[in-house]
Amino acid sequence: MAPPATKRRKLEQSEDESEGSFAEFEELDSAGSDIEEEANGEDSDVSMEGPAEGEDVSDDGDAEESVAQRSKTPTSAASVTPAQKAPKRPAATLQDGVYTSESFKSNMFKLQVDELLGQVKPKYGKKEAPAENAMRTLKTIIESIPSRDALPILEAEKALKSAGIAIPFPSPRPLKDAKYKLSFERPSSINATGSYPLKTATKSDDGIAIDLVVTMPKSLFQDKDYLNHRYFYKRAYYLACLAAGIKGAKKHKFELSFESWHGNQLQPIIVVRPSGNGDADDFSSSKARINIIPALPENTFAPNKLLPNSNAVRPKGGEEEETAGKSLPPTPFYNSTLQSDANVTAYLKLLYATTTKADAFKDACTLGRIWLKQRGFGGRLRKGGFGNFEWAALVALLLQPNQTTGAQPLSPGYSSYQLFKATLQFLARHDLSKKAIVLQAHNITIPKGDTTPVFFDGPRGQNILFKMTQWSYACLRQEAKATVDMLSDTVFDQFDSTFILKTELLKLKYDATLEIPLSALGLDSASEEYDQQLGDACRKLYGTLNRALTDRVTSVSFTMPEEDTWSIAARRPHEKQRKSILVNLATDPANANRTVDHGPAAEKKEEAATFRKFWGEKSELRRFKDGSITESVVWSLKDASASVIEQIVRYILQQHKIVQSADNLRFTGDAFAHLVSAGRIQGASGVTPFLPIMNAFATMEKEIRALEGLPLSLRSIKAADAQLRYASVEPPTAGHAPASVVLQFEGSGRWPDDLCAIQRTKIAFLLRIADLLTETESEYVSRVGLENPSQPAQNQAFLDVTSAAGFTFRIRIYHDREVTLFERQLKDKTLDAPSRESAAASLALYKREFVQSPLHSQVLQTLCTRFPALSPSIRLTKRWFASHLLTPHFSPELIELLVIRTFLQPYPWSVPSTSTTGFLRTLAWLGRWDWRHEPLIVDFSSTFSANPADLDDASQQKGMKPSDLERLQTRFEAWRRIDPAMNRVVLFAATNLDEEGTTWTDKAKPEKVVAARLTALAKAASTAVRADEDRLLAHINSSKDAPTPALSPESLFTASTAEYDIHISLASKYTPSHSKKRKSISNQQFKNLEIQHATLIQPASTPLPALFAQDLLDVYGDSVLWFWDPETLDKIVGLWNPISTGQRTWKVKPGWNSVPVKVKVSEDEKEKGKDVEIRVNKEAVLNEIRRFGGELIKSIEVKA
Repeated sequence: MAPPATKRRKLEQSEDESEGSFAEFEELDSAGSDIEEEANGEDSDVSMEGPAEGEDVSDDGDAEESVAQRSKTPTSAASVTPAQKAPKRPAATLQDGVYTSESFKSNMFKLQVDELLGQVKPKYGKKEAPAENAMRTLKTIIESIPSRDALPILEAEKALKSAGIAIPFPSPRPLKDAKYKLSFERPSSINATGSYPLKTATKSDDGIAIDLVVTMPKSLFQDKDYLNHRYFYKRAYYLACLAAGIKGAKKHKFELSFESWHGNQLQPIIVVRPSGNGDADDFSSSKARINIIPALPENTFAPNKLLPNSNAVRPKGGEEEETAGKSLPPTPFYNSTLQSDANVTAYLKLLYATTTKADAFKDACTLGRIWLKQRGFGGRLRKGGFGNFEWAALVALLLQPNQTTGAQPLSPGYSSYQLFKATLQFLARHDLSKKAIVLQAHNITIPKGDTTPVFFDGPRGQNILFKMTQWSYACLRQEAKATVDMLSDTVFDQFDSTFILKTELLKLKYDATLEIPLSALGLDSASEEYDQQLGDACRKLYGTLNRALTDRVTSVSFTMPEEDTWSIAARRPHEKQRKSILVNLATDPANANRTVDHGPAAEKKEEAATFRKFWGEKSELRRFKDGSITESVVWSLKDASASVIEQIVRYILQQHKIVQSADNLRFTGDAFAHLVSAGRIQGASGVTPFLPIMNAFATMEKEIRALEGLPLSLRSIKAADAQLRYASVEPPTAGHAPASVVLQFEGSGRWPDDLCAIQRTKIAFLLRIADLLTETESEYVSRVGLENPSQPAQNQAFLDVTSAAGFTFRIRIYHDREVTLFERQLKDKTLDAPSRESAAASLALYKREFVQSPLHSQVLQTLCTRFPALSPSIRLTKRWFASHLLTPHFSPELIELLVIRTFLQPYPWSVPSTSTTGFLRTLAWLGRWDWRHEPLIVDFSSTFSANPADLDDASQQKGMKPSDLERLQTRFEAWRRIDPAMNRVVLFAATNLDEEGTTWTDKAKPEKVVAARLTALAKAASTAVRADEDRLLAHINSSKDAPTPALSPESLFTASTAEYDIHISLASKYTPSHSKKRKSISNQQFKNLEIQHATLIQPASTPLPALFAQDLLDVYGDSVLWFWDPETLDKIVGLWNPISTGQRTWKVKPGWNSVPVKVKVSEDEKEKGKDVEIRVNKEAVLNEIRRFGGELIKSIEVKA
């Protein structure tokens, strides 16, 4: 909770300030003024600078204002200050300073929140003084504007036109022969509102906004001015008079323009910007703008006339008939807009009272403001209609006693975090579009068929959510639910995901985007009903897409073009039809590619007729295997260029004539999937391309288990290869590289107790298995191979088993006794140091290959079937690593863990549904990951237990606990203390199944320079993606015909080799791609070769360039850091290691080819022979490499 206020702060002003509203404003205490901020607009451009180093909480974006900024006017202190002084808060006690997980998620979370709140508040100083002076000048000018006599509409327009002002009448414009007249009188009050004068603003990249609310006198209005836009016409005239008065001030110059307040064309405002001429009124240095907002006095119109079910827009000639309104359709949006102009004082009192009652209310509002901004919500109609005011009002109403919402009332004693989370829980749990909530009011009827969510504030007679749409409210609830789930995570605090990360990034949040030009909707922008028609078109579009896509999508939202400001001398401009609407789709991968939609049964005549009417000629009656006969719609997967969702969208929009032509639509979905073969999810599974090898593996396992004559029975046969866990870049085909398999026999005391003897026993077992497979006359071809000849204690043999289909499996035997023997060697102090180091290396290798790799494969197999997009995302990410020549420095399992983390810890988004979103989110996280100070910790606990033996037993699953996370963090910190220079462990990657953290990263794999290169590349890729999104958003707001070029997916996979010292180009005839091409051509030319190849399929041998690259690593690995792409193997590049090859004192056998260098030294040192040093002989090394590579090398280039 925030500490109790001990001082009251007042707005500073000069002594010669005239009496009036500014003096009255000063009398409000700080608590009242802070809440007045929420009631009157908070700030127009909200942008937060987060606590993360080098990272802003928010990106540059649209202005985000509170609804009350445009409509609410603070009254004088006499009318706002309660009759009795609020009771004094009790002094803070020691108990109040104790923050537990009940008041805040944790002590660390509390510290992070406090730091965030401190950093988002700007420092007030001389920079803002010019804006304050301009604000006072405007107040003086407005108060001196003379009154204008009542004039008919035409005469009023002519009078202002002569002054260079066009009245910003809303649509529809008033009738020229209207009986009422327009007049202007001195405002009853002028109040500076919003966050700036209250000194509670948040930092903004686009500057600050200062709001002046001008309360119009009640005498200007008649009782029935609420009808047929009369009030809004008078409001527009009043605003034009203010503009004319400010423009006519001879001694003061400002730049004026009109703008629709929050995009509501019924409520224009004046935007005042600095003139830039350097005079006394120029406030350019403040980077601010001033909004002048007319408001309505309280109780000007009868409250019962503006209820949601009332009609205030009558047909021509019907406004005098009271009974006419009862049969006319209600006008809830119109009524709420007018009511919001009259509710300034009422909400000011509510929010002020809430501040005095709940200490943490202000901080909860600030947290809500940050949360909304990061998710793209704002008070503008086209930004969702839920901004800072709506949040503050909702929290305040939920804090009121005697709640009738059905939810647990919020306690005034809650901390800011508790208020924030409880408000999100309320939003997530209540669907206000289906079941409206009415507070402290009776006989309130909500119009039927209205999809607007309703949270009706009875005492003030207003639905505070009246600006929201179906899609924005659905998105708000989804975001609230996701955040509540985040904050309920007991292991990770999710602070960054909640407040720091900007989630409204289209390519990271959504899976498909449809761009619809406004011109395709066929609307007349010059029509007075254009705004209504556009809203109706969007509602029809939303409803049609939801009905057509059904469970294929989980979210449909719109990104609307921004509204423009316009000159005070011109009418409101028509919207350019070259602008576009973006329809954003989040898909469900399990259903997105379904090819058949089942409709009602043929017996249900009415439902079937409705189904046929909706789908048109696509609907057909079909009989299915289960005997049912239903209406159905069938889609094709043969057309690779168009996904099922794209086919549905294009067809249904033309079928229902929502767009004039589908040719103008641009559909983008899973844009990166084509970069890997079979990258798009096929059907409901992302592992379909791997089914042939998985079926072959299952068959082989069955055959080996059925063998008779083995000395021991089999315990398990486990996959231990990327090809068998759906994670290889290319799906395996006949003749692929052998896939590793680990075989374990049942325990026996007859195994030898010597490591070398165990390896000989393994060879005997493998030979026996090969003989038995041959004896069974199966179609398998078995070959025993040897490995690690220089390390007799390590695994010495493997068995390659090739099936008839051409799939090869490399079997190695796992014997758990070896671990004990290696550990015994480590503890044996009689052994010399090299022997113990060899035992340690062998033990680490053994655990990695025989324990962790099979377990990792088993986990990933399950996850890939659980998350359809995981397999293609991993393959795409591995392709990116390979294209940037990083793959040799990262183990495949580590890359897989990086992607798995994106799926198991997806916050602040949902689980990725396509390979593109999974890949781009992984890159975004890699760009943010500070691996020097943060470990990679992947929590499998949602699926797996800590005990591998319990993997298949759901009842035994155990989740990761905070203590587990703390233990892993402690292990990471210990490594950093042991190895501060990170010479051995650079990345620390642990899971709840592998707490070592160094299984895949030990021995500097990767090295620091490579890890830094990874971070730089990921940041650059993420920056390019964000820039492309900015381009797209600029395009939909642009009036130009020619769109700017979009980001090419291939550009992210293009490596730059300019930074490398050595560039070795390899002869194309030895590359893997050339070999594959040559084989396919020969098979096509000669049928006998094709038959021979089919009958004698052998596993692919290691390509010569790969062997050459490995030899370079073995020979020159200490001197040169080598990089290559194992998929293409067309080039090998290298960096000289400055530590090992830098110039140094002469010595014998430095480890690399050296050349002596003369250096200047003193005579004494010269006599000692210290005038000669050595450096690497680069020319000689390159000649050695050229001779070593022979005809493999096409050319060698050296960086100058």
